[in-house]
Amino acid sequence: MWFVVVPASHLITNDEPERTQIVGKVAKKFGQLTHPTLAVLVISGLYNASWYIQTVGGLFEYPGTILLTKMILVAALLLLTYVNNLHLGRRIVRLAREGKLDTLMEVRKRSRFLSIANLSLMIAILVLAVMVQMPP
Repeated sequence: MWFVVVPASHLITNDEPERTQIVGKVAKKFGQLTHPTLAVLVISGLYNASWYIQTVGGLFEYPGTILLTKMILVAALLLLTYVNNLHLGRRIVRLAREGKLDTLMEVRKRSRFLSIANLSLMIAILVLAVMVQMPP
């Protein structure tokens, strides 16, 4: 979104409230695809984890510790994603509609920070997924 839709919105219009409405509508449509995809990823991740650990106690010994860390990061990622998209995203669209551009910029900064945090978590989760495959 930050690398494609937001820059492209500048090509459509310079009117900030209108741009925000466009990005908001695209984000809402994107979210309709994201929710089921995240559910599939979590369910498949839990299934795949069963290959590496046989009991809950296995989470506290290698490679279970990596999986436990990965599960915690995925939970944090989901929480940040929903806070960013549902709370801040809706607030951004509302503020743009109301023309409160100063507050809008502040909320956007927080949203951008959460987006960067999400990207960092995704990279960490990917690294942990690779580490599970590596021998001790």
